[in-house]
Amino acid sequence: MSPERKKLILALAVIFAVNIFIIALAQRASAELYKKGSGGAAVSEIQTRLKNWGYYNGDVDGVYGSQTEKAVRWFQQKNGLNADGQVGDQTLAALGMPTGGAGGGESGGGGNGSLDLLARLISAEARGEPYEGQVAVGAVVLNRVGHPSFPNSIAEVIYQPGAFSCLDDGQFDEPVAESAYRAAQDAVNGWDPSYGAIYYFNPSTATSKWIWSRPLIVNIGKHRFCS
Repeated sequence: MSPERKKLILALAVIFAVNIFIIALAQRASAELYKKGSGGAAVSEIQTRLKNWGYYNGDVDGVYGSQTEKAVRWFQQKNGLNADGQVGDQTLAALGMPTGGAGGGESGGGGNGSLDLLARLISAEARGEPYEGQVAVGAVVLNRVGHPSFPNSIAEVIYQPGAFSCLDDGQFDEPVAESAYRAAQDAVNGWDPSYGAIYYFNPSTATSKWIWSRPLIVNIGKHRFCS
């Protein structure tokens, strides 16, 4: 065998080995999602958040068992995600956890769980309101995320007990209006028609005397936006 032929065979072997390595890495990346049998600190955090929001009543033990899987399915169903019981990027985002470490395994529900969650809240709270008012509701959520008196993620702000009545009256589970997705994106992009408000309410339906004590910033549609 000539030296040139040996070099060619060696080069082809190296290329083949590199391709196999790349494929193996891709397969491993796509398999890195949290599911039944997983364990560790990330699973503990998933359990903690689900427990805080009433989806999970088991032990926070970092073990992804049947109870955790059931809680994840319930959470996914409530948030318009593919209810496969596995936590990939979309469910992580909806939980307010960092994404990127988990790969596929989820489909449907759009590409950004936090944005979808914000759109669902906007639709439930401001369906029928002027578009500017829908964006303002989304902005209030984001303003709370950046405020020291509130949780620091979209999901935690939305699921904070007693924060939004739509989670208790069934409106949160209704189909999401198309305009709410656009409003959520505009709010995330920085449009804030509420001018920094962290509260809003409908004067016609408000039952809390305390909310009337909040300084008014602007009225949009049926909502008063306050600091």
